[in-house]
Amino acid sequence: MSEFAPEWLDLREPADLRARSSDVANAVSARFALRDDVSVLDLGSGTGSNLRATAPLLPHRQSWKLVDHDAGLHEVAKARLAAWADAAQFSDDGLHLRKDGREIDVTFVVADLASETAHLLEQPLHLVTASAFFDLTSQDYIRALAKGVAEHRIAFYATLTYNGQRRWTPHRPADNQMASAFHRHQLRDKGLGLAAGPMAPAHLADQFRLNDYSVIEGDSDWRLERSDRMLIEELVRGHAVAVSEIGGVDAKTIVNWINVPRTGVVVGHTDTFAAPAS
Repeated sequence: MSEFAPEWLDLREPADLRARSSDVANAVSARFALRDDVSVLDLGSGTGSNLRATAPLLPHRQSWKLVDHDAGLHEVAKARLAAWADAAQFSDDGLHLRKDGREIDVTFVVADLASETAHLLEQPLHLVTASAFFDLTSQDYIRALAKGVAEHRIAFYATLTYNGQRRWTPHRPADNQMASAFHRHQLRDKGLGLAAGPMAPAHLADQFRLNDYSVIEGDSDWRLERSDRMLIEELVRGHAVAVSEIGGVDAKTIVNWINVPRTGVVVGHTDTFAAPAS
């Protein structure tokens, strides 16, 4: 299962939803409470999980543009969103959904965010959002995005940005060595420059504050237990693959680490909401 396979995105969606910061979500909801409609750009939209989680915070009429480089994920997103909605109508350019009294228009864009993000920000927008995305992007990408969002005075909402915290149950001495190697792997280029990895939440907050935005942050940690066994097992596997690719940990240590039965893990994330200060 690759990092962006629909199966992986489906597996993590319930944990993502549980983990979201209620304080940050409340700030998003309050920002748009007096509006009747809202236009949203979702970067790295995957199977549409960010829309499903964020739509309840937003006004009655919503227009979403879902952007991903993978056209196949858009097809999965259409099916997932139609199944989630109370009613769905397909059209040539997307979907019209009804959910809990809200009317939601969705269009889908295949784009290379490394070169097309600035263009996407030129359309009329009220909110730019992304989930589990910015730790994969570079400091330069974050800097340019914050500048572009601020130039158009758009609000910004990022959820589930990895912040480097990871605590396994039970703990083993090799955990720290494995984590160090994993974080070196996180800093590799994921298609948007050398990745910011665990420093992404700090970079987001700093860059928006430099652009005179008010910033609210909140923890959105995964707190996985025995009932999340499949997700824990997939995390262990993915962790080991990344460490094997980056090197620096001998094969025996990796194998022994994989074979430790894990009953839980805390994975640190940060949610960020930024809006013009005045």
